Amino acid sequence: MSIFNFDDIFLIKSAETRSISAENPQGEKGKGGMAVPDKENPAYELGQGWKVKPCITLPAGKTVTLADIKGPGVISHIWITVKEVAYRSCILRFFWDEEENPSVEVPLGDFFVNGFGKRYNVNSLPIVVNPQGGFNCYFPMPFKKRAKITVENQHWEDIEGFFYQITYLLKEIPENSGYFHAQWRRSMTKREYPEHIIVDGIKGKGHYVGTVLFWTQLSDGWWGEGEVKFYIDGDKEFPTICGTGTEDYFGGAWGFGGQTYSTPFLGYPFQEKEPGKIPKHTLYRWHIPDPINFKESLKVTVQALGWWPNHKFQPLTDDIASVAYWYQEEPHNKFPELPEYKERFPR
Repeated sequence: MSIFNFDDIFLIKSAETRSISAENPQGEKGKGGMAVPDKENPAYELGQGWKVKPCITLPAGKTVTLADIKGPGVISHIWITVKEVAYRSCILRFFWDEEENPSVEVPLGDFFVNGFGKRYNVNSLPIVVNPQGGFNCYFPMPFKKRAKITVENQHWEDIEGFFYQITYLLKEIPENSGYFHAQWRRSMTKREYPEHIIVDGIKGKGHYVGTVLFWTQLSDGWWGEGEVKFYIDGDKEFPTICGTGTEDYFGGAWGFGGQTYSTPFLGYPFQEKEPGKIPKHTLYRWHIPDPINFKESLKVTVQALGWWPNHKFQPLTDDIASVAYWYQEEPHNKFPELPEYKERFPR
């Protein structure tokens, strides 16, 4: 998982470390902090080299390239912070090795487990969100020829104060390295077949490493009885892996007892239950010590089930969004078209 492990951190390696930010947008050696302040800049009296350009503005309706790196290498850490208006309006896209279609296409906040356009802390191994909205991603992302990361602002106004830092290693990559992927989906489940598709259409060889759900509850009572299912390598009607319930898949039990939690691999970091507001829940599970391996194909689903008063399962019509994270060999299947901005608005 990590670029460095504690048991070999003392070993000297030949990789070169580089980092991209607004102060060094190309990540060049010896080229950080070179901006010259004008009279309106807070660093004007200090001069060049003193926090002159720590952030950028995202123009309305435009795509900004955050990183364009020549490989081989591995992205080791991404840090971003920005106002909450960007969380669902801005789209992160990652492209590997000159591909035309992105391997990552996810709203900014949702990628970092902050759904519903809201800010809250997350304390997990690969993704950490610290006060106040410090987004951190530690998923290693190898590339052989090129890595390109963009952010598109689909909001109707410019978004100022976009801070970012992308740290990477220039090094050789093993031939059997998988490429990092992440995909966002949203659906309204139906009583006739109350199921949300977390991801489908994955073709090739790889392993699945994470699920995040943003669950908007539209019915009274308990909502987490549905099973999470993994259809592996051609499974049709029945999956190879079938869980025992939503709260169980995320490492909890018995309806979570109304508590939230955030741990290295499993979490329920956010719930909203306030008068006059629809209940909302965020859950994550990282399959890092227990990846779901596939050789040909993968589909992942979750059922939306609660309880009727007669102690029978109730099919729910809930609003569920999700992010699926996985590694696979390229090429990958083109993702479904991402819903437009108004279709991503939280309730």
